Amino acid sequence: MLAAAGSIAFSGKAIIVKLAYRHGVDAVTLVMLRMLFALPLFVLMAWWAGRGKAALTRKDALGILGLGFVGYYLSSFLDFLGLEFISASFERLILYLNPTLVLLLGWVVYKRRIAHRQAVAMAVSYSGVLLVFGHELSLTGANVLLGAALVLGSALTYAVYLTYSGQLVQRLGSLRLAGWATSVACLFCIGQFVMLRPLSLEAVPTQVLWLSLLNATACTVLPVVLVMMAIERIGSGLTAQTGMIGPMSTITMGVLLLDEPFTAWIVAGTVLVVSGVFLVTRPARV
Repeated sequence: MLAAAGSIAFSGKAIIVKLAYRHGVDAVTLVMLRMLFALPLFVLMAWWAGRGKAALTRKDALGILGLGFVGYYLSSFLDFLGLEFISASFERLILYLNPTLVLLLGWVVYKRRIAHRQAVAMAVSYSGVLLVFGHELSLTGANVLLGAALVLGSALTYAVYLTYSGQLVQRLGSLRLAGWATSVACLFCIGQFVMLRPLSLEAVPTQVLWLSLLNATACTVLPVVLVMMAIERIGSGLTAQTGMIGPMSTITMGVLLLDEPFTAWIVAGTVLVVSGVFLVTRPARV
């Protein structure tokens, strides 16, 4: 239940972003508001997880700085930019390729062998994304290519975070690392807004402020805590498999709240992506 609730809450992020875009704000402002509201909660999370543990070393701090920039700031910004051009359903399918991207990075960086089952799973997942991409391209034009590339960049940068965070996770713990890395990302997002959109916050509609507060709490901080609690109870493998409810929840909310189309192409693409991710995350038989 914790894993399912966390996955559904994560999925709501794209819906809230698409609703906020209807009020004329841009990605720089929107991602800043999300991180501004989330910052106190992430700092509290990092402090809570670090109670009674060794202080951060200089090496830890540099690692957190780098991972926070790549894994949360850059990933979030690219994702918000991409959502200007593609549907929430398609965005979620692309982000759901993350486990396969981690596998590919492990193969490139650490020379880890990709098993035959994993290669087949990746082919299945990517065929599902290409299926939905072709359908959206025929409906909305060339901007879909830009949006898909931006969201894929978001998934790739987060995969880099997961690939390189292993040692720090072992030293600091996942919740403490996530708390500090996201806090760093919040500062980057706020700094970016100050440089690019000075004194423009007063023009933000009140609806956008409320949507951003909801995004920061219910769709950013809360899911992190829920997923971590789920992993503690049932392990990362089963948590990942339970999280496959995410794409379907995004599609459902997109249809109900955004009036996005619900077509056989989206259903077929979702089935392929989820099937591929299931094969990747399923433990190998001994």
